[in-house]
Amino acid sequence: MRYAITGATGFVGGVLARQLREAGHDVVALVRSRQRAGSLERLGVALVQGDLDDVGALDALLTGGEDGGGVDGLFHVAGWYQIGSPTPELGHQVNVVGTRNVLTAALRAGTRKVVHTSTLAVNSDTGGAVRDETYRHHGEHLSVYDRTKAQAHHIADELVAQGLPLVIVMPGGIYGPGDTSQVGGYVAQVASGRRPLVPRHGGTLMWAHVEDVAAGHLLAMERGRVGESYMLAGEPATLAELLGTVADLAGTKGPVLVPETVLRLVGRVLGPLEGRVPLSGQYHPETMRAALASYVGTAEKARGELGWRSRDLRDGLRQTITATDVLP
Repeated sequence: MRYAITGATGFVGGVLARQLREAGHDVVALVRSRQRAGSLERLGVALVQGDLDDVGALDALLTGGEDGGGVDGLFHVAGWYQIGSPTPELGHQVNVVGTRNVLTAALRAGTRKVVHTSTLAVNSDTGGAVRDETYRHHGEHLSVYDRTKAQAHHIADELVAQGLPLVIVMPGGIYGPGDTSQVGGYVAQVASGRRPLVPRHGGTLMWAHVEDVAAGHLLAMERGRVGESYMLAGEPATLAELLGTVADLAGTKGPVLVPETVLRLVGRVLGPLEGRVPLSGQYHPETMRAALASYVGTAEKARGELGWRSRDLRDGLRQTITATDVLP
């Protein structure tokens, strides 16, 4: 098969591109910079230079790049993921406008099948309740990321109603080698003996290794039913539990655990300043909210219909920190 992909220079997209090539598929990727896509070129991935707002580049991507002849499917993986960002407008531009541009281009090109990467976060804080794909959140979201990904999810549903043969996948927390997110930074710090501050209890995420999440995308392309969503929900754990496992495996002391009451107090103090003064990173009110939230879902449908599996969390974390040379 010949597949097009957005977000191939990112965490999940990069692994997916490699898995597709290892499975013998041809791949063409949309990239903003050829200079940053050397690893993709070494894999034999064809490149189309452009961005999510470049109509000409999107049309070229979906005709198969320079080789032409179209593609058998599109993976729209590209997305903006930041909590407490000083530039939240980028979330709307990438996750909302970009998604509409990509999926509209796919409809225009008559793309045979599309897999869109959503997230369990579109359901906002489930309060520990286990949600499935039938659940719809109504109300405010905790962060710009949650809200803009929910809007993108709605756009995907709209395009299905217009005739686009699309399947949605909804990962939860993602970890693994090469993770440059805040979570990846925490894992690296704890594995090397540093002690970042994290909530003592906090919320629960469904953690899946990046290799398994990427594999779930290909299964959705091959087996997913058009118009359906599939939660790629891994093993439940709080951030403190996740990092405690990392510390146990690496033989370090683990993170410093901050009581929930302290985080809530800081959130109340900083909350009135949100949008008025430049707050970012771990001190941003939405960071505090997200730290205490639970994004919980079930992978029962993905297991039953796609045959998807997620590796044991402890085994996956061992593989992750071994890849960083912390473990032998």
